[in-house]
Amino acid sequence: MGGAGRGATERAGALRWGTAEEAGLLGRELDAMTGELGRFLGPSPVHPWCAGAVLLAGRGGTVALHRAVGWAARWAAYDEENDTAVGLAPRARIPMTPDTVFDVASLTKLFTAILAVRQVERGALELGERVAAYLPEFGRAGKAGITVRQLLGHTSGLRAELPLYDAPDREGRLRMLWEEAPVAPPGTAYRYSDLNLVALHLLLERITGHGLETLLHDEITAPLGMHRTRFVPPLSWRAETAATEDARRPWARLDRGMVWGEVHDENAYAMGGVAGHAGVFSRARDLAVLARTLLDGGAYGSARILSPASVDLLLTDVNQDFPGHAHGLGFELDQRWYMGALSGPRTAGHTGFTGTSLVLDPETDAFLVLLANSVHPVRTWRAGSAPRVAAANRLARAIPVRPPAGTGPTAWFSGMDAPADATLTLPATGPGTARLTCLLWWDTAPATDPLVLEAAPDGLADWRPVPFRTAPLDRPAEERDHPDGTASGWSGRRWHRLTAVLPPSAPPLLRLRFRYATAARPVGRGVYATRIRVLDDEGRTLFDEAVPPDASRVTPVGWHRSAD
Repeated sequence: MGGAGRGATERAGALRWGTAEEAGLLGRELDAMTGELGRFLGPSPVHPWCAGAVLLAGRGGTVALHRAVGWAARWAAYDEENDTAVGLAPRARIPMTPDTVFDVASLTKLFTAILAVRQVERGALELGERVAAYLPEFGRAGKAGITVRQLLGHTSGLRAELPLYDAPDREGRLRMLWEEAPVAPPGTAYRYSDLNLVALHLLLERITGHGLETLLHDEITAPLGMHRTRFVPPLSWRAETAATEDARRPWARLDRGMVWGEVHDENAYAMGGVAGHAGVFSRARDLAVLARTLLDGGAYGSARILSPASVDLLLTDVNQDFPGHAHGLGFELDQRWYMGALSGPRTAGHTGFTGTSLVLDPETDAFLVLLANSVHPVRTWRAGSAPRVAAANRLARAIPVRPPAGTGPTAWFSGMDAPADATLTLPATGPGTARLTCLLWWDTAPATDPLVLEAAPDGLADWRPVPFRTAPLDRPAEERDHPDGTASGWSGRRWHRLTAVLPPSAPPLLRLRFRYATAARPVGRGVYATRIRVLDDEGRTLFDEAVPPDASRVTPVGWHRSAD
């Protein structure tokens, strides 16, 4: 199950490369992850999503999957007239390996954010302070009120980017940034902007007196032993680096030809390859170290780069006023469009334009790295984030959901298909059907993918929602009403006791069912149910799915029994 072996230079207490079982994961799901990713090397739906990729997945201190598929360098050029690629000669092609180095694009923002929080720890930077207090030139053109926190949460009001690559020199690029006005008042809207991290880069260099590349090395990569993570990789790395794009106008902003071994982002390229928003090169192994460091509260082996409180700061939502745009400091939170079924209120990560992504889930102690060269040979071939979602869904499914102790080895599972309308229908009960109880676990896409408890008179299809209440098994006092008969979203990844009281006017013979409707991908982890019982008004059992004769009378459509 494991890929590359553990390096001899890794320290005690660091990550180890092992099996799915050692990581507390389901091996069959990790095996399927690699095969699923391989399909995106073909038409997706027209062109390949990427030429190659590296997958790394783990939980706790164990990396359980570290595999490569496809090519690090496959194409020599893009033929825009025919929308095809010119292949490298077979002997010149470079296969992807587990330790291929990638231009990680906007994953750079995570490193810049960590460096900023380190300065907060030292008292040299305050999140609520105006950026102009540290970088006076930035305060021009209506930007005087923008705070450091707003840069990190993308609520500064600045537009997405500027054509800094058009400026003749550094002074010209700085002038463009200083004279740029916000397109919205600071703090009033979420607008993802590279300019936020460009400004933070300049701020960090001003207050520390060191270049960003020096800060990255001295404060993150050297202490953590991330030996293949840096800005401006040397020429000697080129053969182990994934190629990116045949960059030419009009699809690119500069005419550079096939970019390979230097930064793809045009603005970062114009800035000499060192920028707060893009420019870092790294590999899956190193990014796993970063993920493990954050999941362990800022420490890795004998090194500590952040305090636990600072890690909480990085991964706590600062954008609660902007629903759908949950964001820590630099880190995105709960973004199902690429986190898939791993998504939750504390799930953190980021994507990179070149095809990269990092996801870490504090709730399950799991981490996922997907590095792909999805702009090779051209950015227009890639469509959407389906490979990221597919990998995240597989890792989510690999994290077992075990039935509660004493309830038997299996539970009903809704599956994760989409679109779908999965139903679990109980046999007719009555007369006097008064109450349903069960144990329930759910994690669904909020708003669009509800679980509904429904009832209908026997023999009729007049299904109506049934209100119910739930309470976590480990926190019974935290009872919650579901007056519309639905549950959706994130339930804390824990089992709940469900109780539904049926009205006295219920028909003599009644059928009950659970219906889980999914609209489209990405979906959640799904729904589990067990210990389903129906009682009459005197507390007598009318149906108990734990009793073999009753269990055989359940009608599942899309649901199945699962031990995990």
